[in-house]
Amino acid sequence: MNAIAFANEDAQGVGPDKVIANGLSVDVEDWFQVGAFEDVIERDSWSTLDNRVERNVHEILDLFDEAKASATFFTLGWVAQRHGPLLREIAQRGHEIASHGWDHQRVFRMDRESFACDIERTRKTIQDCCGQRVDGYRAPSFSIDHRTPWAFMELAEQGYLYSSSVAPITHDHYGWAEAPRFAFQPIPWHDLVELPVTTAIFRGKRLAAGGGGFFRVLPYAFSRWAIRQVNRTDQRPAIFYFHPWEIDPGQPRVAGAPLRSRLRHYTNLSKMSGKLRQLINEFAWGRMDVVAHREAARIAVEMASDQEMAV
Repeated sequence: MNAIAFANEDAQGVGPDKVIANGLSVDVEDWFQVGAFEDVIERDSWSTLDNRVERNVHEILDLFDEAKASATFFTLGWVAQRHGPLLREIAQRGHEIASHGWDHQRVFRMDRESFACDIERTRKTIQDCCGQRVDGYRAPSFSIDHRTPWAFMELAEQGYLYSSSVAPITHDHYGWAEAPRFAFQPIPWHDLVELPVTTAIFRGKRLAAGGGGFFRVLPYAFSRWAIRQVNRTDQRPAIFYFHPWEIDPGQPRVAGAPLRSRLRHYTNLSKMSGKLRQLINEFAWGRMDVVAHREAARIAVEMASDQEMAV
């Protein structure tokens, strides 16, 4: 991928883009809870490790205040249980709190019964901590895919209004390449809305462009080009995410992890805050529940139009 090629495709200048409000989200998990380290750090050891999530979230909250941006914090139940005051502060500062599952178990490694227990426990814990209703869910590592059709049905039955759990790409850790690129209703008879993480199209191929490690590792020009493509060409909101540990270059190093995992996890941590500040100020951002509501309305209009044409 060539950053110059992406920049050259964006022929509409470099000024701020504030027309479409994009979905801004934070997956609240600590450095030792990421999927890249799940085979080298035992869950039973988590409580003994250096807990850095609170300081990192406070830095993110200050960054959002500075930019006057609202966001959604998809939070692990494990984190919520230990940091109730932090969740209350997130809510008091105007942000949405949603579910990221209990302890970062990937959905495709659970059955429906264990998944149901996981999301019910997490939702209750978060709501008890912050007093804010939980309407949204994001699967750890975007792990809802073709293997888990029951996951959407369980979310609907438990009263969730939206999910942002699908990565419509091919990836070595996750991905559902056949899924739609933009918001869709995964259950035809239910209003639940899925907001896939953003992808862009380059020479006929889908590229992951919704944040996380891709945002850290690739040049900023790529993210600017991708979000402008989604906003201007597709006329749709982008869905962007990152993690608190991504702004923390001082976090401990995990020596036993595979080289690829370590490269993905630690590259450009010191540059992340600056890149985030630039991105948040260049584009318009909002909470995921607001984006979900608008996309649900758009889907309803499109469905009504299709029905009229079919008559």
